[in-house]
Amino acid sequence: MKVKVLNLKVESQSNPIGIDCEKPRFSWVISSDRRGVAQTAYQIVIALSSEQLMEQKDYVWDSGCVLSDQSIYVEYEGLKLQSRQRYYWKVRVWDEGGNVSQWSEVAYWEMGLLSSEDWVAQWIEPDQLAVHREIDLNLMEAINSQEITDTSRLHPCQLLRKTFVISKQVKRATMYATAHGVYTLELNGRKVGNQELTPEFTTYEKYLQYQTYDVTKQLIEGTNVIGAILGDGWYAGRIGLIGSSCQYGDKLALLLQLEIVFEDGSQFTVTSDREFVSTTAHLLYSDLFIGEKIDARLYPHGWSSSNFNDSAWKRVSVVTHSYDQLVAQYGEAVRIVKELPVQAIIQTPKGETVIDFGQVIAGRVRMRVSGDAGTEVILEHSEVLDQDGNFFNNNKGRFKDQKDVYILSGEGEEVFEPVFTFHGFRYVKITGYPNNKLNPDDFTALVLSTDMNLTGYFECSDERLNQLQRNIVWSQIGNMISIPMDCPQRERAGWTGDIQVFAPTACFNMNMDAFLTRWMRNVMLDQTSNGEVPNIIPYHDSNRKADLQLGGRISSAGWGDAVLIVPWSLYQAYGNIDILQECYQSMVKWVSFMEKCASEEFPTDRAELDDGQLERQKYLWNTGFHFGDWLLPSVSTGLNGSEPNPILSALATKEVVATCFYAYSTELLSQIAAKIGKLADAERYQELSKKIKMAFQEEYLLPDGQFSADYQGIYVLALQFQMVSEEWRTAVFNRLIQLIENNQYRLDTGFVSVPFLLDVLCENKRIDIAYKLLYQTEAPSWLYEVEHGATTIWEAWDAIRPDGYVSKMSYNHYAFGCVGDWMYRRIAGIRKLSPGYKHIEIKPGLESGLQYAKASYQSLYGEIISEWKLTPAGYEHDVTIPANTKARIILPIEDNGIVLESNVLLEQALGIISFAAQEQYIHIEAGSGTYHFQMIKKSQ
Repeated sequence: MKVKVLNLKVESQSNPIGIDCEKPRFSWVISSDRRGVAQTAYQIVIALSSEQLMEQKDYVWDSGCVLSDQSIYVEYEGLKLQSRQRYYWKVRVWDEGGNVSQWSEVAYWEMGLLSSEDWVAQWIEPDQLAVHREIDLNLMEAINSQEITDTSRLHPCQLLRKTFVISKQVKRATMYATAHGVYTLELNGRKVGNQELTPEFTTYEKYLQYQTYDVTKQLIEGTNVIGAILGDGWYAGRIGLIGSSCQYGDKLALLLQLEIVFEDGSQFTVTSDREFVSTTAHLLYSDLFIGEKIDARLYPHGWSSSNFNDSAWKRVSVVTHSYDQLVAQYGEAVRIVKELPVQAIIQTPKGETVIDFGQVIAGRVRMRVSGDAGTEVILEHSEVLDQDGNFFNNNKGRFKDQKDVYILSGEGEEVFEPVFTFHGFRYVKITGYPNNKLNPDDFTALVLSTDMNLTGYFECSDERLNQLQRNIVWSQIGNMISIPMDCPQRERAGWTGDIQVFAPTACFNMNMDAFLTRWMRNVMLDQTSNGEVPNIIPYHDSNRKADLQLGGRISSAGWGDAVLIVPWSLYQAYGNIDILQECYQSMVKWVSFMEKCASEEFPTDRAELDDGQLERQKYLWNTGFHFGDWLLPSVSTGLNGSEPNPILSALATKEVVATCFYAYSTELLSQIAAKIGKLADAERYQELSKKIKMAFQEEYLLPDGQFSADYQGIYVLALQFQMVSEEWRTAVFNRLIQLIENNQYRLDTGFVSVPFLLDVLCENKRIDIAYKLLYQTEAPSWLYEVEHGATTIWEAWDAIRPDGYVSKMSYNHYAFGCVGDWMYRRIAGIRKLSPGYKHIEIKPGLESGLQYAKASYQSLYGEIISEWKLTPAGYEHDVTIPANTKARIILPIEDNGIVLESNVLLEQALGIISFAAQEQYIHIEAGSGTYHFQMIKKSQ
């Protein structure tokens, strides 16, 4: 079969509109049924119309035939790109035999507004009272607050509208919009776009996204109406752990620009200006955490249509705000990605009516209801029921109500769906429903998430592991709403430590490239001048106050290191070296901050230290507060009958963990510097890392091979980051094994060590213990959660204790789901030998005790599949390697066994480049294609 070129993308997106990259990057996938296909050259052509591409004239850029196997992140090198312009492109490739493919289908992208001068619209504010500034509480007061939310302090959402007339035939119409607050748009009575919670959550004063909409089909000849609704959102609402308001401002505003091109070539622009009018109506309040209240009796029917009387509405005010921080939305938007039906309607022991959707999610509920005008229906959301089966609000802190209220209009069947809020929930308590007669078909759970493509799939013969994988994916879906959140109910914050441990798994499950690149840009903007990387991104005053109360710093080891670890994970997953270059100076600043803390701060009076201790202290980060190995089970969980107390694990491990990450990030920075050609930097950071490791061993390793902080996680980090010399590795590893055995093969690792636990065991030839930990069903363990009904990953290993006690922890916290990466690599056997999976390793996990396992991964080059199963005669293994890549396939053999490929000897199999037996394995180098391997015992 001939080679085909498919799946054309610009900046990791298919046919994006409104991008502002002046040198966008192109990617494509090569498809062929035959084996051993490789690209040797490509040609990209770009024009201003698809017709010009077909006619092969007036190209904006013709790359010519470029001798290269590169098919990802090919950078544009043509004429300067123009704001608003749509560009059409196609590509063809040459294969390993010199044969040229057909041209691909035509794809396109559209530029956004590349300069602040492109904005002619004015910022407008509706007539409004300033958002109430809540009194700041200290951290513990906020967490333990019993304050009843006073919703009278909340204000109604703002409705805005403007009319304009069109008298010509429209060729194309593009709308650009953003807001202070969150917004939704309507045009002639219909919603614009399918995005939710725009402009999403960013470091607003430095990085404010605008969205681009193609509204050509929504315009009509005659009078048209633009409508907008504004809510508080992250900009002014009550966010963060301590529930402060007005983090970025206290008044809502809109910026909107509609550009129309007519068929005759003339143009017309409609902008936000004083011609807009505003009012408040049915949306009595909307807060991301508290919830939303709608009085349907006040709904202004037809408010965004032309025949509506807006004479009582008030003129808006034009205000001055900067355009300099405006950027086009980068990456996928938040959308409703799934709808779930009711699984059960429960009458609890307390007599409450509770809906069970069967799955913990982030989102909201759509409700159909009929009843008398003024009837008030209340929906309260929670992730769990208590130990007695009653509704239980597991949130801590004030303003975490997660309560929606709908007042019926009495006009027949009505549909309620919140606009500007979302909740973390599985269960919904319904109060006030007319006659309390709930029909399951009248309730639907709407799952909200950033709409990223799922790229990974895993299954095996153990249904418990399959459920664990589903739990991991669901936690990822529920915590990727605009930013990588820690949880979708209590904090909804971009904790840097959580995403740095989970990033490799996240990149297996979804295409995270654009999403995390955007978040990293906010990380860099929020980094302080002295190099500190805040614990939470976006960073706002509410977070700052909480951090300073913890220990006088806004950053922590293992959390701030995300500035290196997340870009490195993106580079490894996607081969995107640009992210390393873009973040490099921020990485340097962070390492310099650690270096300054270590060299200038001392945990005790310097006069008490001898010369040797003074020298060593310069390489130990042992001052300030750190989260340490957060939620270390033996220290911080509630297995002893108490409430979990994570601070205890921080205090027990912070110094040792901080120095481990100081060494790791410094060494990682050395590798990154070498990758981007900064060789002098690479050498310097490598030497610094060596000195840190030496000081670490001298300070914390005792003569018997134990650490002063004698916990599993510390040994895991020391081994993973090579913190001890070779002569001590065996003793350190043996102590880790002893601790695991003493704990009855249950893990005792926290947030920052658990990602490495199973790999450390495997790399040190104790894969048997790795599987004992994986299959463990007593707390703390992954399968304990599964066997206790989890549908997502819990924040604490024992959030529901063995005695049935239900704690106020989060039940949707993806961090401990980082084991998913290990299952893809070790059980299914898909690993990368080079960044982006250009060179792949496939090695089935037959030692897992499973009967079969299958995983697929949609890499940027195409789909990788590894599927194996045990048979009476041996085993079978199906492998798919995408075109333009190669693979090393490592298959176990027995002394009396032989490996065949589709019943053909390996030396006769098409696509096999080479093979050789090494110990109990056969190593096969293969080109692209689909292969069926069999290991057959000769005695059979």
